[in-house]
Amino acid sequence: MAKPGATAAAAGELKNELQRLVREIAEEDDGQIGTYEEAARVLAALKQVTFVGNGGPSGTPRSPLANRRRTDDSMDSASVPEHFRCPISSELMKDPVVLASGQTYDRPFIQEWLNSGNRTCPQSHQILPNTILTPNHLVHRMISQWCIEHDISLPPLDNEQDEDKGLITGKEKNVLDGLLQKICSPTSVMEQKQALSELRLLTKCKRSFRALIGENDDAISQLLAVPSIPELSADPEVQEDTATTILNISINETNKKIVGDNPQAIPFLIDALKAGRIETRSNSAAALFSLSALDSNKLKIGELGAMKPLIELLEQGNSSAKKDAGSAIFSLCLARENRARAVSGGVLGVVLNAITDRSLVNESLAILALLSSNQEAIEEIAETGGVPCLLSIIRESSCARNKENAVVVLYSICMYDRKRLREVGEEEDSDGIISRLAQNGTSRARRKAAGILDKWKRTLRLHYSC
Repeated sequence: MAKPGATAAAAGELKNELQRLVREIAEEDDGQIGTYEEAARVLAALKQVTFVGNGGPSGTPRSPLANRRRTDDSMDSASVPEHFRCPISSELMKDPVVLASGQTYDRPFIQEWLNSGNRTCPQSHQILPNTILTPNHLVHRMISQWCIEHDISLPPLDNEQDEDKGLITGKEKNVLDGLLQKICSPTSVMEQKQALSELRLLTKCKRSFRALIGENDDAISQLLAVPSIPELSADPEVQEDTATTILNISINETNKKIVGDNPQAIPFLIDALKAGRIETRSNSAAALFSLSALDSNKLKIGELGAMKPLIELLEQGNSSAKKDAGSAIFSLCLARENRARAVSGGVLGVVLNAITDRSLVNESLAILALLSSNQEAIEEIAETGGVPCLLSIIRESSCARNKENAVVVLYSICMYDRKRLREVGEEEDSDGIISRLAQNGTSRARRKAAGILDKWKRTLRLHYSC
């Protein structure tokens, strides 16, 4: 058997030669067949030397336990040869492909680079004549062989990865760890604020960072601890950055439950909704809307008192803030328990004013239609001039969905209030707007309009029979 020193020296020479050949193949636009064949011969020779040196057929047999494959998580990244690493992720390539520049990358990472609109090579910065990705079979075989020799199992390809997580790299994990360190143990308040601002930007732009924070058990609590620090508790930028980062994090579907289950998160957003500057309030409302996609979060948000400050924002905010507040209120009211909270919080007057002013018609009508199953809401709408407002929408609007929502509310009113039914019936007799809707509206609008007409006709028959 070859001496260990001689084997190591031979393996080293072969590896150097193989690296040279791989670089030559990657840098050539059209690889020469002879180069590929020479690389294959060197790879075979290296396999023989390494396999024998490590106890292959000519050495001591491996134990059954030695044949167990290590996973990617247990692999020491420092031991991975540089030419096996993706230049973007710095991790072992699983699906190496050659770009038009001749550089080799891991497919999912270079594909994401190209999908983002980039048309240059990340390494050479040259403009690409095309975006064709050619499988680098040689490098793939070399990586597979290297994994076999080091008892490493390649992770599954990223097309099997959760789409919501994005492509998480080792660099990004290190960046997040560094930012959380600065947030938790800063050398100065300014460093803490800068780290928070950078985290806000990264969670906005990168799916991977949103996923990473959700996977870190302490990250959200560490983030929410910042606004409670005495030096920063009154800082509007800190409050806005924190609220916006929570909004960004909550976009990740898995994170909605994680954020909702954190005892600090929803109360912080509600406080920011009450006292923050308008951008902070708007982003807090958007975060509550995002979190409310989960039924369990809908109930928590309602119970913790978010409805009234959302209604205040719907009334007082700018156009963007009103839309965020309206979306959050609508989503929360999908839970029946929150509808009474919305009515008692004054939402009906606010949305009726918005419809009258034509300032937030779509969202306001959707909220009214959702609340039309609440008897208290129907009575208040009828008593505060809601019927003429709704009839004007049916008469004037060009939006089929708005007409539908308006007639849904009118139907609920007409089913219990004869006085309002007469008001609608008189409008129908003079202009025929309900009949037109019964013929040309959406499926739901036709049903509701037909129901109103039937009720009105029966009322008239009863009146004349008396």
